[in-house]
Amino acid sequence: MTVECDRIGGVNLAQGVCDTELPASVRDAAIDAIQAGHNIYTRLDGIAPLRAAISRKLAGYNQVHVDPETQVLVTSGATGAMYAACLALFNPGDEIILFEPFYGYHLNTMLSLRLKPVTQPLAAATWELDVDALRAAITPKTRAILINTPSNPCGKVFTREEIEAIGEIAIEHDLFLLTDEIYEYFLFDGARHTSAAALPGLAERTILISGFSKTFSITGWRIGYLAADARWIPSIGYFHDLTYVCSPSPAQYGAAAGLASLNGSFYEHLSRDYQQKRDMLCDALEQAGLTPSVPEGAYYVLADATILPGSTASEKARVLLAKTGVAAVAGSAFYSKGRGENLLRFCFAKQDAALEEACERLSLLR
Repeated sequence: MTVECDRIGGVNLAQGVCDTELPASVRDAAIDAIQAGHNIYTRLDGIAPLRAAISRKLAGYNQVHVDPETQVLVTSGATGAMYAACLALFNPGDEIILFEPFYGYHLNTMLSLRLKPVTQPLAAATWELDVDALRAAITPKTRAILINTPSNPCGKVFTREEIEAIGEIAIEHDLFLLTDEIYEYFLFDGARHTSAAALPGLAERTILISGFSKTFSITGWRIGYLAADARWIPSIGYFHDLTYVCSPSPAQYGAAAGLASLNGSFYEHLSRDYQQKRDMLCDALEQAGLTPSVPEGAYYVLADATILPGSTASEKARVLLAKTGVAAVAGSAFYSKGRGENLLRFCFAKQDAALEEACERLSLLR
């Protein structure tokens, strides 16, 4: 969709590239690091200042307390953290439960390693968790449950009560919890972020995955991290080193500077700014007849595309692009086969001018 959108000169709300401006302190520190000669490999677990900053951030924001020397791994984006963790902790044939709608990279990472993803549907549109259905999905081969909160693509923010319920099942069946928390600061309408690793009895089995791509608008820098019990870090670090060697050194210095220099007001402004973007896009989708499921977090919207011609979501996405010049992702990309065919996903991590243009173009459907 991105390629076709670029070809026709459309507005790309398909890919989550996040083209908003990065913080000056992050940019300047990365440039200074290059000029200072920080252009070679780092330690496989990342530079000490960044690991220390991540540890402080986790303690303050997430209420998760980890040793930066033994429990933090800087990774090649959150995707690198996920891939290395799966390589280290699971064997072919192991089952991992993930909630549907799911993020395609999660599912395809599992498939590439010959793991078996087991999708557990959330309630349509409301995205409520069925705890009894989750419990029934556990088999002797289940090794982990993956929680993406706030969620890509639907923007669900798992409540503390839901995570506690998932945690009880994980303890009962001795499962890992993989928590992708990359959108943790993108929260709307008073929603609150809960890290599973902060809850009683869950720290030792939780692999917390996050990063700076979204928060600092540096998706191309590939700076993520993973925090876990000290027992798991050596093996995960080994496979990350084998696959990626390390995250880009200058970018690590930029991320460390961002954590050190940006205070609570930055993150509060981020949330307010993106809530305004969400509201702008959801209003435009509603007026265009593409009823949105208004997200609580992250920066994506799933919208009902029933009014568009086509028997599949992919066909509907191409019709929308042809009629309006606005690119979206087929909802079927986030569902098991045969599901999501009347949904499209839109990304609102765009500069205001581009988002306003997209909203104007969507009015062509009225």
